[in-house]
Amino acid sequence: MALLSIVLPAYNEEQNIANTAKVLAGLLAENEIEYELVFISDGSGDATFSEIQKAAAENPCIKGAEFSRNFGKEAGIFAGLELTTGDAVIVMDCDLQHPPQVIPQMWRLWQEGAEVVEGVKQSRGRESMAHRLSAGLFYRIMSRLVRMDMSASSDFKLLDRKVVDVLLALPERNTFFRALSFWAGFRTETVRYEVQERQFGESKWSFWSLMKYAVSNATSFSTLPLQLVTVIGIVFLLFSAVLAVQTFVKFLMGTAVEGFTTVILLILIVGGFLMLSLGIIGHYIARIYEEVKGRPKYIISHVTDNIRGEVVGAWKARRVEK
Repeated sequence: MALLSIVLPAYNEEQNIANTAKVLAGLLAENEIEYELVFISDGSGDATFSEIQKAAAENPCIKGAEFSRNFGKEAGIFAGLELTTGDAVIVMDCDLQHPPQVIPQMWRLWQEGAEVVEGVKQSRGRESMAHRLSAGLFYRIMSRLVRMDMSASSDFKLLDRKVVDVLLALPERNTFFRALSFWAGFRTETVRYEVQERQFGESKWSFWSLMKYAVSNATSFSTLPLQLVTVIGIVFLLFSAVLAVQTFVKFLMGTAVEGFTTVILLILIVGGFLMLSLGIIGHYIARIYEEVKGRPKYIISHVTDNIRGEVVGAWKARRVEK
C-alpha cells in the first residue's frame, strides 16, 4: 500500500502541534490513507519540539526533528523532505491554514498519475490590511523576478517521490521550494482552496521578514536584478549622451549657463544608482560566497525516538541499524 508523507515546518507553534497531529491523523485514517507526519521545529524558542515528542510517543506514524537554531522555512521544508519515506509527499503549514480537507483530493489526483499537485489559493482568508498589503507587494515582486505567477501559489503541494528526489539532489544551498517545484516540471494538476483561520497563535511573518524572504529567494532563483543593473547603465548612458549634446549646442550658441545645482543633482542621482547597483552585485557575490563555502542548509540537533540513527552536528540523519 502506498504511503503518504506530510511535512510540517513549525516555528514557535507549541499550541498547534497536538491539534494538527490529531486532525491530520483522524482525516487520513478516515480516508484509509497510510501516512507519516514529519514535524520540523525550526529552532523554536518555545516547547514546540517537546510537543512533537509527545505526539510521536502517542502515535508511531508521527516523527520529527529540531534544528540547532532558526534556519528558516526553506530549510525546514527540505529537512522534512529528507526525513520522509513516502511514495508521495505533501508540504503544508503546521497551523492548518492550508485546509486538511483538500488532502484526499490531492491524493486521488496523484493516484491518477499527477506527479505534482499544486494548491492554488482562492482567497487569503481574514488578514489585517497591513499584512494583506505586505503580502501583496511580496507576491508582485516575486512574480516579476521569478517570471511565474506567485499571487495564488503556495508551499501547499503534493510531490511524487521522483520529484522529491530531484529536489533533494540539487546541490544549491539557497533554495526556493515554491519556485523550484515549478521549475522541475513533471505532470502537474491543481486544486483550489481557501486559506483557513488560525486556531492558535499569530502569523510569524512581518512586512520586513516578507521583504527579506523576497530578496533572498529572488536572488537565489533569478538573475533579473543583475540584468536591471545593465538596463539602468544603458538608460544613464543615453541620458548622458543627450545632456552632452545639449550642453555642446548651448556652448556653441553662447548661451551656456553655469549649472552648479544641476551638476550636484546629477552626481547625487548617478551616485545613488551606482550604490544600488553595487548593492545588487554585492548581494549576488554574497550568494556565491555562501554556495562556495558549502555549509549545510540546516543542522539537526534532536530527533524523535522513532527516527533511527544519531544526529550530532549534521544536516542529515546518519541511518544505522540497531
